[in-house]
Amino acid sequence: MQTKHTINTANQIATSTQIPSGAVALWWLGQASFALRSAATTILIDPFLTAMEDRVVPPPFTAEECPPVDLILYTHEHIDHLDIPTLKILARHPSKPRFIAPSPIVDQVLAAGVDPEQLQGVQPGEDITVDDTRIIPLPALHGLSFPPVSYSFGQEISNGQYRYLGYVVELAGVRVYHPGDTLVFEGLVEKLQPLTIDLALLPINGRSYFREQQNLVGNMDEREAAELAAAAGIQAVIPTHYEMFAGNVGRPGFFIDYIRASHPELSCYLPSHGRRLIYMK
Repeated sequence: MQTKHTINTANQIATSTQIPSGAVALWWLGQASFALRSAATTILIDPFLTAMEDRVVPPPFTAEECPPVDLILYTHEHIDHLDIPTLKILARHPSKPRFIAPSPIVDQVLAAGVDPEQLQGVQPGEDITVDDTRIIPLPALHGLSFPPVSYSFGQEISNGQYRYLGYVVELAGVRVYHPGDTLVFEGLVEKLQPLTIDLALLPINGRSYFREQQNLVGNMDEREAAELAAAAGIQAVIPTHYEMFAGNVGRPGFFIDYIRASHPELSCYLPSHGRRLIYMK
């Protein structure tokens, strides 16, 4: 059964948002899932729209209710990022979106029913331009999902290719960094600095020994996310990946307090789930 909140979110993305030139509208769909929209283009990143029993936050709309979309980006294959039940439905979406994913997981995307002509596998250094949108793939350092937990770029299980990616999306002149799931690694700051990023969507759930004993891999924490943004010269940040599962949370309040105390030059936004935020450069 649809709810008013569900209908409003999908409708806002589809038709009801008038976006000025030089601005991007964002909707946080939960976890690391976002919709981005300029006046001409709609993008989904890691759409996680399947209702699951252990989700703390329900999806703001279902895959069947998804509005027309031009591009869908996937960062890696974990279920809260590569949501296969949702993907199977989006593969048949009448808007015929283009799909972009790390090259090592292209086979999984194809197996979900995506037409090969709509799919492009990418690696760092393989920038893509689609109409008015530029996509810059970057490495991500993430945990392998089997014990013992180790953090890597996934090259050892991908014939030397990067299995985990982030993206800088340039849309309407605004550059948005979505790192996927990642720790801060040597060289990341240097990769981000020349890209003059306007807005970063950074995970803050962190990692811990005790969670890793339960095979729960993690990401940068609140301090690391703030320090990364400051060191890379990013203008504004949104914390993500902190609320979806009870055993894998972060502290957005601490993140904001830390930024105010340590990096007051940074702007920080804390959007509500499914609600529109318009960012102007």
